[in-house]
Amino acid sequence: MPTLKSSYLGNLRTQMKHLQSGTEVITDAPVDNNGKGEAFSPTDLVAAALGSCMVTIMGIVAEREGVELSGMTWEVTKIMQAQPRKISEIIVDFEWDAGTIDEKIIQKLKNAAKTCPVALSLDPNISQTINFNF
Repeated sequence: MPTLKSSYLGNLRTQMKHLQSGTEVITDAPVDNNGKGEAFSPTDLVAAALGSCMVTIMGIVAEREGVELSGMTWEVTKIMQAQPRKISEIIVDFEWDAGTIDEKIIQKLKNAAKTCPVALSLDPNISQTINFNF
């Protein structure tokens, strides 16, 4: 069964519908690549997926360890190269007040993030710079 159904809306814009939830996402080409930049670009979604996947997998570990990740935030920076045009680096900066959480659990969270499915699926030529500020 398909995961999503998509359509081209014209003017370098696409619409995707997640079939299980009905959630829709629109993409737009970025301004530096002939688009309007009015929505996530496809490569923005790749970068966003890395951060979200990392936190999701950390959340699974945190629940198992009895730790609450509420309040964790992150910023993602996507760096493109010109020839050929592709993502060259994704930087994820995590911020979280870990309080008095044991260092062994902190290390488990970091390891979980670095081995999330998206991190493992990205081309090894895409540099993943991950900063854990906790």
